[in-house]
Amino acid sequence: MGSSDHSSPAAMPSGAAASPAAAAEAPALVGHWIGGEVAAAVPGSRYAPVFDPASGRVASQVVLASAAEADAAVQAAAAAFPAWAATPPPRRARVMFRFRELVERHADDLAACIVAEHGKVFSDAQGEVTRGLEVVEFACGIPQLLKGEFSEQVGSGIDLYSVRQPLGVCVGITPFNFPVMVPMWMFPVALACGNTFVLKPSERDPSASLLIARLLREAGLPDGVFNVLQGDRMAVDALLAHPSVAAVSFVGSTPIARDVHETASRHGKRVQALGGAKNHMVVLPDADLEQVVDALIGSAYGSAGERCMAVSVAVVVGAIADRVVARLAERVPRIRVAPGTDPEAEMGPLVTRQHLDKVRGYVETGVAEGAKLVVDGRGLEVAGHEQGFFLGGCLFDGVTPQMRIYREEIFGPVLSIVRAGSFDEALALVDAHEYGNGCAVFTRDGDAAREFASRAQVGMVGVNVPIPVPMAFHSFGGWKSSLFGDHHMHGPEGVRFYTRLKAVTQRWPAGVRSGAEFVMPTNV
Repeated sequence: MGSSDHSSPAAMPSGAAASPAAAAEAPALVGHWIGGEVAAAVPGSRYAPVFDPASGRVASQVVLASAAEADAAVQAAAAAFPAWAATPPPRRARVMFRFRELVERHADDLAACIVAEHGKVFSDAQGEVTRGLEVVEFACGIPQLLKGEFSEQVGSGIDLYSVRQPLGVCVGITPFNFPVMVPMWMFPVALACGNTFVLKPSERDPSASLLIARLLREAGLPDGVFNVLQGDRMAVDALLAHPSVAAVSFVGSTPIARDVHETASRHGKRVQALGGAKNHMVVLPDADLEQVVDALIGSAYGSAGERCMAVSVAVVVGAIADRVVARLAERVPRIRVAPGTDPEAEMGPLVTRQHLDKVRGYVETGVAEGAKLVVDGRGLEVAGHEQGFFLGGCLFDGVTPQMRIYREEIFGPVLSIVRAGSFDEALALVDAHEYGNGCAVFTRDGDAAREFASRAQVGMVGVNVPIPVPMAFHSFGGWKSSLFGDHHMHGPEGVRFYTRLKAVTQRWPAGVRSGAEFVMPTNV
């Protein structure tokens, strides 16, 4: 669901960290939340800078957890689990109801946290909060989904019923590109099902996690049920191996998702690990040109392309390709790139200088590979923010499947145009790609759209919808190298992931005993 740069807390360097004195210029120190309160940094703690992407300045420092601090977070969650699991589901749901009200009340505060540390524009950050809130609303109805099944008289005087029970301590390892939404795709469902939770957010934009923790406490969540562990690979490795952790949810790059899945599974944990994406949008010759161009502009360049569901490849079929490229060449340079706090901004900066350099490197690679750079955003400068991590929209034409810019996830404002001669050729490109997160087809032909939706080897498909993210009462997840594990995220699949099924077969003494039975029980 993202590049290794975007979302791989497990891949981050352990981070040389300065002493607290080195943070003298930083306005804040972002710490852990363990057992219902902010945990003070311990002597010898490591730190990492948190940047304001619009200015390039260090805004704060985040504490990077040690293995001992990871253990403390897990132990707090483990201690809180028995009482929380025994809490009736309707009472757990009432906490989610109160949390929902608080999130709605503080939505702009959460959005401001996102803008300050991630860089996306404020309206986009508000949308992120809303999509997270939808999962909280779904979790409010969990009691209905936790109901089991009952069968009377499966044998003489024997009834059978099944129940869903929580797993224990669950861990969420989340990416920088959605510091509110992706955690909210995990913990509301986990908590409502009766689990306790340790969130390991990205160290690049950690502050929203603490605001979430405070709101949960205000909503009445008992101490220790939700914990936040800031950190890098050291924290992740400790969580994946911890014997008290029952399940791990991860969103990040494919190499790291694969590693998280293999490591946590080896330690006996249930795992869902969402990986990278290279989402294709197939444009058929009969598609509405302006609708196509609007869809590509928003889905390829929104949030500076730092979305796991961003469209990064447009496969254009037939003669409409020239018209699509011409219209994009006009529109892309007019995208207003500015700090996320600018109410007129349509695209903000990238998250860090390191990621900016990586995306620029992909643009240079595309040129070297022979693709035609129709729009080059590398020369963009934002007045007054010359040290910010800004990159203008980039557009390639003549891209082929052999090129790195086609094969690899760039995770920036770079759109590649691939030209295809037929519907079948376009669909074959979608199916042959390593990733299978999302895709879309734009057409007026209902038969072609139905065929595409049925045959595409991709987890989420849009028909004239460029970013087909399911609503909270469905489930989110890709296929192929975009997902490791058996369960998609949130919705009904989320409930199944965060619970395990128990079947109970019962008989009550009837006064007449038949003696020991040595054959396999049957209902004959």
